[in-house]
Amino acid sequence: MRNKARGFTLMEVMTVVVIVGILAAIALPTYSNYTRRAHRTDAMRMLMEASSAMERYFSQNQTYAVSTIASVYPAAASPEWKYYILSWGSAAPTATSYTLKATPIDSQVGDECGSFTLNHLSVRDVTGGTLSRQDCWKMN
Repeated sequence: MRNKARGFTLMEVMTVVVIVGILAAIALPTYSNYTRRAHRTDAMRMLMEASSAMERYFSQNQTYAVSTIASVYPAAASPEWKYYILSWGSAAPTATSYTLKATPIDSQVGDECGSFTLNHLSVRDVTGGTLSRQDCWKMN
């Protein structure tokens, strides 16, 4: 009877390590991009809910001018919003207009859409990203 050594050679192990490394290098960026795309709905939802709150405020007070977002939309400070922070657009609201902005934070920074905006006329836009407004605001 011959005793045969069982196991893997160093070359076989290194080949498997290289293949796993290549697969990880392809899969990780794809997964990160997918999760960022999925989190965009948080920005859209936040902006639409805050816009609805602004419209309710306007119907009660006949003005959009408010001191803070939290006074109109307290949920903006909720820990539920982990990927975007809500703020006024380029300026604080006036009596007749406002622009809300959702700026990416933490793991969402680097998203191709950048920041989302929504104004009193329901005009949707994006700033600071490489994708178009239509691509960013579409629901996937």
